[in-house]
Amino acid sequence: MLDKVSALIDIRNVCRSFPKGSGEELLVLENVDLTIRSGEIVGLLGRSGSGKSTLLRIIAGLVKPSSGQASCRGQTIVVPPNGVAMVFQSFALFPWLTVLQNVELGLEALGIDAAERRKRALSAIDLIGLDGFESAYPKELSGGMRQRVGFARALVVHPDLLLMDEPFSALDVLTAETLRTDLIDLWIEGRLPIKSVLMVTHNIEEAVLMCDRILVFSSNPGRVAAEIKVEMTHPRNRLDPHFRQLVDSIYARMTQRAEPKAPSTEGIPGSGIGLALHHVSSNVLSGLIETLAGAPYHGHADLPVIASQLQLEADDILHLGESLQLLRFAHLSEGDLMLTDAGKRFANLETDSRKRLFAEHLVAFVPVMGLIRRVLDERPSHTAPAARFRNELEDYMSEEYADETLKTVVSWGRYAELFAYDEQSETFSLENPGESA
Repeated sequence: MLDKVSALIDIRNVCRSFPKGSGEELLVLENVDLTIRSGEIVGLLGRSGSGKSTLLRIIAGLVKPSSGQASCRGQTIVVPPNGVAMVFQSFALFPWLTVLQNVELGLEALGIDAAERRKRALSAIDLIGLDGFESAYPKELSGGMRQRVGFARALVVHPDLLLMDEPFSALDVLTAETLRTDLIDLWIEGRLPIKSVLMVTHNIEEAVLMCDRILVFSSNPGRVAAEIKVEMTHPRNRLDPHFRQLVDSIYARMTQRAEPKAPSTEGIPGSGIGLALHHVSSNVLSGLIETLAGAPYHGHADLPVIASQLQLEADDILHLGESLQLLRFAHLSEGDLMLTDAGKRFANLETDSRKRLFAEHLVAFVPVMGLIRRVLDERPSHTAPAARFRNELEDYMSEEYADETLKTVVSWGRYAELFAYDEQSETFSLENPGESA
């Protein structure tokens, strides 16, 4: 094994916590180890909220670890290290600057003279496929072209390590695929002025398509659950049986359950009242149940297959599957999604009967939903402010998770007709007090 100094990046036992509303700490990363060396593309693959972007920001010197050691070329990272550049999901361009001026920014910060700045910026713009757009402003460019500017701005400083934080997720499918292919072609040809790439993604196929190594993150807190070497030459074919097998195996790994026979909330942060809910539409859940119940699935689907049919990324189909599992309408395990008897029954019911069954499962299996209904039943006014429940949720989770959980509760509860909710006053109420849920 090479020593630490020979590594571009060396992360050892890194933990990172953030304060919760209760004053306690929310552990986002726990004992993460990672080494990056020259000549490789490494992917950080995991669910939203698993700490991947936080780790990337620690490496970029934008966030400090709570404990553990993060070093670049053997030196502890305390400020943004030289030789590390970053491409963001949101393009992050200055709208009042031209393409050329945006790309020159990093060179200007390094104190490079104007003539050399222009020469290198034009070369980077040409390399990334934007020749002829040097004088254009960001508002004149498509999303894909704006992201190419972001890549040119990162590459122009000739970094040893290029960090990419979900750089294709804000693009449409075809644009993202074109940009991925162009970057891989430049990497294979040795034309990118970089030594290594570390990219964050929750797109399994993207990781297999681009990376030499994939670190699969588990959630709550984020840990490296597995390291997978992708031993396929570039360019890679999505239809290659080995490619499909690897994608399937990663889906299976991300949906493994320690106790397959027990109802599981694997992948959903927290437990009890502190169970964080991803905002998933009840209409989409109903549609997925109907799709699963019909041909060709007949209640049992392979996740990559149904995700492809519905044009959903891994993160989206897993959120949907976990929600159905939480509600006991489906089981999610080993890369498969299977309807339960309740799920099959739901698929065959009329609208009003579906709502009643959904309401029963909400109260029985979503603790915060049961709490809200009990409080409304017990209060003489049959009303309660949302703040009463938001404050309780923030004792268990971050404000962001609490807001998303409450948004989901409102959406699901309204569909099930468990309660009414007034957006203006942010108040829950019972439309028909005394009626059983």
